[in-house]
Amino acid sequence: MKSLKQATTDQIICTAPQKNAATLASDEAEAIAKHFSNYLKPQLAKSEALKKEVYKLRYQVYCEELHFEETNHHHIEQDEFDQRSIHCFIRHASSGALAGTLRLIATRNSDELLPMEKFCPQAITDEQLRPRHFLPHQICEISRLAVPLAFRKRQVDQFAGGATGAINEQTFSTQELRFFPYIAVSLYLSAIALCHKNRIHHVFVMMEPRLARSLNFVGIHFTPIGAPVEYHGKRAAYYVDVRQLRKKLSTGYRKLLAMIEKELFS
Repeated sequence: MKSLKQATTDQIICTAPQKNAATLASDEAEAIAKHFSNYLKPQLAKSEALKKEVYKLRYQVYCEELHFEETNHHHIEQDEFDQRSIHCFIRHASSGALAGTLRLIATRNSDELLPMEKFCPQAITDEQLRPRHFLPHQICEISRLAVPLAFRKRQVDQFAGGATGAINEQTFSTQELRFFPYIAVSLYLSAIALCHKNRIHHVFVMMEPRLARSLNFVGIHFTPIGAPVEYHGKRAAYYVDVRQLRKKLSTGYRKLLAMIEKELFS
């Protein structure tokens, strides 16, 4: 049986969109796109109040649930990169709770490093795809993907019982539960939308290879640029050109992306 940390990490990966074939996943995404905004609202954290909500959610996931970071009396998870980041999140429409968040860390000049350059430079071994080979204003790193436990699970964990904070089926409707496995994917689609809007072409991310495989199912094809290293578990450095990525999305996920763009920028 997996440890709680392993189990919750796996649940962030959002395996549900992985049908028997990518076509089925695309069809499901197209159906989800029609009603997604009835249940989940992608938003930008532009105000300090909204950013504080994001930092509190990150604290809940990274410090309390996964124990990747140390706890603190402020109950927020924040670092030096937040000031030059674009923060986005997804809010659960009926409860108002944050269902997930991530950030884009931008650079303005060659002196500003991405986190992977600062903390895991050994993770990048593809010399052609190092961040410094691109214009500073055209690169970013996606990081701090955080989906709280209540939205990572669709049914009671038979091994851990109620101790993990599994979803109460009476709290969320069957229809709502159908949408929850798409939260992590929708956050990545939000990041794609933000990159396109801000003309950021070159995207880097440190993530588990399993998450990369999951995203690959929906047409979000990240290229590995190094072997996995130890960083809160096994993670590897990945790269994608957003301009090419948008062209390769399946029809269903293009529709979901269009809906997300409408929510974020309307």
